[in-house]
Amino acid sequence: MPVAGEAHEMPEFKTTDLCDAYGVRLQVAELAFRDYGGVPRFCGVIETISAFEDNSRVRECVERPGDGKVLVIDGGGSLRRAMLGDLLAEKAVQNGWNGVLVNGCIRDAAAIGRMPLGVKALGANPRKTEKRGLGDHNVPVRFAGVTFLPGHFLYADEDGIIVSEQPLELSI
Repeated sequence: MPVAGEAHEMPEFKTTDLCDAYGVRLQVAELAFRDYGGVPRFCGVIETISAFEDNSRVRECVERPGDGKVLVIDGGGSLRRAMLGDLLAEKAVQNGWNGVLVNGCIRDAAAIGRMPLGVKALGANPRKTEKRGLGDHNVPVRFAGVTFLPGHFLYADEDGIIVSEQPLELSI
């Protein structure tokens, strides 16, 4: 039986069906994030970054093996600078990340849209971040009404984003 969270596995699922089956066990993102990646449906174990207008920690993360994880970046909802661009997204693909969720902006949207990576963000902005080496890795982050904890499981598709403490059985 398929269970999400294993490296590079991209099983079939619908967040609507998961919500119907698991109900209150799930957290559901309250904001409508836009799809930017070439893969609209993705899932995996959560790893987090908390950084405002500085993507130094994002670079560090995507340069390491992702093992099918999803990187959740809390950029404080800033729409002034992009936390992910095509070069970092390409690193994420090369290193086996399944997806990236950005509470903020991305850039190079057209190029990212051609990559086999799930990417959701609030918007796009061509301005890059400053590199000051600031930010925290694998700390709890909260936005869109959801607390994203490292080690929990994120499932995303065209209908939304859900988070579970445990992996979900997807053949429901």
